[in-house]
Amino acid sequence: MRKKRKKKPMRKRRWYTASELMEIWDRWQRGETTKRIGRVLDRSSSSIHQQLTVYGGIRPRERCRSSRVLTLAEREEISRGIAAGESMRSIAVRIGRAPSTISREIGRNGGYDNYRASAADEQAWERARRRKDSRLVKCPRLRERVEEQLRDDWSPQQIAGWLKTEYPEDPSFHVSHETIYRSLFIQARGALKKELTQFLRSKRSIRRSAHHSLRKGHGSGQITDAVSIRERPASIEDRAVPGHWEGDLIAGSGNTWIATLVERRTRYVMLVKVPNKKTETVINALIEHAHQLPTELYKSLTWDRGLEMADHKRFTLATDITVYFCDPQSPWQRGSNENTNGLLRHYFPKGTNLSVHSQEHLDMIARKLNRRPRQTLGFRPPAERFNECVASTG
Repeated sequence: MRKKRKKKPMRKRRWYTASELMEIWDRWQRGETTKRIGRVLDRSSSSIHQQLTVYGGIRPRERCRSSRVLTLAEREEISRGIAAGESMRSIAVRIGRAPSTISREIGRNGGYDNYRASAADEQAWERARRRKDSRLVKCPRLRERVEEQLRDDWSPQQIAGWLKTEYPEDPSFHVSHETIYRSLFIQARGALKKELTQFLRSKRSIRRSAHHSLRKGHGSGQITDAVSIRERPASIEDRAVPGHWEGDLIAGSGNTWIATLVERRTRYVMLVKVPNKKTETVINALIEHAHQLPTELYKSLTWDRGLEMADHKRFTLATDITVYFCDPQSPWQRGSNENTNGLLRHYFPKGTNLSVHSQEHLDMIARKLNRRPRQTLGFRPPAERFNECVASTG
């Protein structure tokens, strides 16, 4: 006869303590993964993720009492006044509150005969937990404008800045980018639909800490006679004049690449299709592209230490454009281009084949980016600023 298998004892569910929840949020904000947090707290990563998902990855604000509401000490004074037979007006004068405040407080907590300070204080704390509708819930027209711009791939920060410039005299149409993010990630707020997160650059279902997104520097390459970024004139450094660009390659699957170029002063973006990463191929594509712009608007190019620019001398000889190189492992020195490459990943996700995109399609994506308002430009689009520069060249 087969022996009956012993049933495994059911594991008791262990609730998170207040200190554990605090540690989860502290570590999450420092950029740690759910797996790492779970190892520290001896929990599964899915359990940690579940705790974070409830709030969309955004740490809930610590509850605190408003300075305008009655304190427990004031409620005890009200209770003593009632016991002593004082009128509402005399109680109000003694604690420095309006008589109507005292009347409402006593009326909503059992009246003269049943008022208890501690019970009234607890009930007030619970009533304060009720959900407060955000501006996006209260104003459907504002919500529609926000949804429309999200679907056009605008970031919440761009939307918030644009609304202030578009409706300067109408504060009801002003909303912070943080409110938009919270409405997207915390569905309990009931403002924006969850599927709108697919239009965000990150496409994440919960919000991540900025520390998690810090990138490590790229590896350095041996480039002959590279001119250091430290030799770049001050006029380029402070973005005083147009015509100075930052460039890089973004990678796809199967050794496919796109060259990305950003003008430092106007943040104007241009994309160049390159068949592969060989220096001859990249330099040829960049030379051909450079001849499409007026010489006044293409004076220098700052690049990372990638070996695709090993033949930079030929590029300078053919175009009269000086090439500067970042320090080793310092891609942040061409920050405008790094930021733009992050934006472009919305259209060209990592691991996809970039060779399927024609130059016409790349131009269309560049136009879309150049029409979006930028905070650094006072929420004006790069295309507008760049066209002003073109017009000034005659």
